[in-house]
Amino acid sequence: MLTTLRIKNLALVADLTLELAPGLNVITGETGAGKSVILGALNLVLGQRADRTLIRTGADACTVEASFDTSRLQMSVAPFLAEHGLEASDDGQLVIKRTFTAAGTNRQFINGSATQLGTLAALGDGLVDLHGPHEHQSLLQSARQLAILDAFGGLAECRASVTGPLARRRDMERARAELTIDERSFAQQLDLLRFQVREITEARLREGEDAEIEKEHRRATHAARLQELAQTSLGLLTDRDDAVLAQLGAVGRLLQDMQRLDAGAAAFVGIQEQAMATLRELQADLSRYADQMELDPSTVQRLEERLNLLQSLKRKYGHSLPEVLAFGAEAQSRLATLEGRDAELIRLNQELAELDRTVRSAGEVLSAERRKLIPKLSKAVARELAALGFRQSSFLVTLIREETPSATGFDTCEFQFAPNPGEPARPLRAIASSGELARVMLALKTVLAAEDEVPVLVFDEVDANVGGETATAVGAKLRQIARQHQVVCITHLAPVAAAGDAHFVVTKEVVGGRTESHVERLDRGERIEELARMLGGVSAVSRQHAEELLGTKA
Repeated sequence: MLTTLRIKNLALVADLTLELAPGLNVITGETGAGKSVILGALNLVLGQRADRTLIRTGADACTVEASFDTSRLQMSVAPFLAEHGLEASDDGQLVIKRTFTAAGTNRQFINGSATQLGTLAALGDGLVDLHGPHEHQSLLQSARQLAILDAFGGLAECRASVTGPLARRRDMERARAELTIDERSFAQQLDLLRFQVREITEARLREGEDAEIEKEHRRATHAARLQELAQTSLGLLTDRDDAVLAQLGAVGRLLQDMQRLDAGAAAFVGIQEQAMATLRELQADLSRYADQMELDPSTVQRLEERLNLLQSLKRKYGHSLPEVLAFGAEAQSRLATLEGRDAELIRLNQELAELDRTVRSAGEVLSAERRKLIPKLSKAVARELAALGFRQSSFLVTLIREETPSATGFDTCEFQFAPNPGEPARPLRAIASSGELARVMLALKTVLAAEDEVPVLVFDEVDANVGGETATAVGAKLRQIARQHQVVCITHLAPVAAAGDAHFVVTKEVVGGRTESHVERLDRGERIEELARMLGGVSAVSRQHAEELLGTKA
């Protein structure tokens, strides 16, 4: 659920914090008070493009932050976050923050980590379903209508039986297309792959070899200087009258004289003996090093040739030897496929034919299941629409058969609605009234409440152009949906507002010569006053009516 929404410097809002409750949250207020700013803020944290003109006058930046409790979310967000390199909190808390500036800088964060706008939008799709005047338009899309039908019947697994084979079929079609080329291109590809495989194979590469060769080449190139330095070091150790070892030997004799006079000096003698042993070991190692140093120019040439070969292969096939080896393995596999082209084409064609049969069979099953669902969905939605004021309306679902399958099978879907008796049902896209579309959406959401996994539903203008008993019914439907989802509803109707578990009012006032919007949660007494205002004006009669609305809340 959405626990907190904080808005800073957005339109009329200077700094506003909205702490939402489980169940049905209703938001009311005078027209122009700033209710739409709350929807705008939600859209921003859900990945909508930012409009810099919405930044509050005089401010440099706008910030919106939303906190969600995802601990009970059926679809865990943890795998999504991990896939996008983001961290999930141990307690299921999810914090989304969005900031944009007047200069055009746009930044977004999930649990404190920077992320892309597309990631924000993808995550938001699984968190909040927002139904405003524009969002109702999604109902007009055939794909959305088909998804609603499948969700109603729990056909996800049946639908996957078509989607999976179709995805494999697309992969095989790409593989077949790569093999189905003209003979000239085929011969050119064969020649290129054979050359690449031969060049990499004959190089007999080893991982890490380039670092070893570079080290050997550097040593061989400087062999003369290294030998000179080693010999000079040996001279300083042993060959001169004032050699280090001779000097250290003299020190040892002096220390032994000290020891004869003072037994406590024995430790100095031990240290001197260790130093002598270390220097003799250094002498032996330097002598071997100097003797082994090879001054053969052919060695340098051999190492240079090998180093040049390795660098050439890395320029052609990868930045490192493991990448070159991987390229060679892939080229070898591709070469084997091309050399066995005829047999591979036969295999692919056979598997494609088998997949076609699988897709067609699964598609027929899916279509049959959908046809069984249509009367049930039509009847269920019509029943909800009747309660929302369309007592003699009809709601129809039609399937249109397509010959070429898509990821959703062989069907396209069309929802048809006749709001008035005596009129033929028409596609939803032919309905102009946003109020009618909103109530159709509400009816569908009521029917699909158990199947819908999105935890937060937001409704705006769902009560447009309704009143009386219908308004009461709208409130009841929202409250019904709120048993399984957190619902946020912006409303102008008192019967709808009275159905809320939590009631917030948005007001605006002039502070220091600037207009600001504020929001506060109402207690029961304050709710009665606000509902009375919504009923036409605060009076004894309207207060009594408001109390009755709160008293009859289901």
